[in-house]
Amino acid sequence: MRMDNESTISEFMLLGLPIQEEYQSLYTALFLAMYLTTVLGNLLIILLIRLDSHLHTPMYFFLSYLAFTDISFTSVTAPNMLINMLSHSQSISYAGCVSQVYFFLFFADLDSFLLTSMAYDRYVAICHPLHYTTMMSQTLCVLLLVMSWALSSANALVHTLLFVHLTHFRNNNIPHYFCDLSALLKLSSSDTTINELVILLLGNVVITLPFICILVSYGYIGVTILKTPSIKGIRKALSTCGSHLCVVSLYYGAIIGLYFVPSSNNTNEQDVIVAVMYNVVTPMLNPFIYSLRNRDMKGALRNILSRRLCSQ
Repeated sequence: MRMDNESTISEFMLLGLPIQEEYQSLYTALFLAMYLTTVLGNLLIILLIRLDSHLHTPMYFFLSYLAFTDISFTSVTAPNMLINMLSHSQSISYAGCVSQVYFFLFFADLDSFLLTSMAYDRYVAICHPLHYTTMMSQTLCVLLLVMSWALSSANALVHTLLFVHLTHFRNNNIPHYFCDLSALLKLSSSDTTINELVILLLGNVVITLPFICILVSYGYIGVTILKTPSIKGIRKALSTCGSHLCVVSLYYGAIIGLYFVPSSNNTNEQDVIVAVMYNVVTPMLNPFIYSLRNRDMKGALRNILSRRLCSQ
């Protein structure tokens, strides 16, 4: 597409994953299997929590919404990526690209806030067990959820509106498998100073601040465990917090590797691989982490299966 300073972009070209042509079919099948596993695994978590009354607690309330967010987060990019790989098409409309930017940021931020709410829930459960019911009331859980949605929506909207005001682009080839905001800003020949400043400021609010809150919560949890050291207490804490800690490590580990580690030697290919880690791999692994490391989830699955077998 020929472009000059007066031209407007009607579509972008997604260059996709750094995969050699002969391996395209293999990777298409792999990513399709990963996407279906993500959707089915997280749907199973939502179903178990809804059907088993023992899981109607604040922790699993947030987990059900985390599962829904993971499905939505990977669905923002994976279906379009798979269609492009199958059809060998690289184009995405301008409106589609803007939509991807908004929903990708929205669900990524929502993941961060939900993980923070779950960390606070674990802090109350271990550090203030006698007051857990009153401190983690249904009203507070709903309020935390609404605040998470509102803040995520506002942050995504600000970045999206700032992006649509960029009118001049050097070309329309995005070296990524989805419309990544940072990749789009690199293509723009307009002044992106405000965009980058807002990314820095709001990034601290929606990513860094929640991560610090999670670390503080687990700091208090660690201190509480050390005050009453016992094998039983440590086992209870690990069973209660282990799954959440694994998910937090996967999610923030990939983000820290992408955005906070010095990137002078990083290439576009490395950025794409890290994005696949937190956008495709982590949402797929979350159901396994919570089902394999959580006795309550395994018990709920056994109860539902036994009920189904008895009813036949």
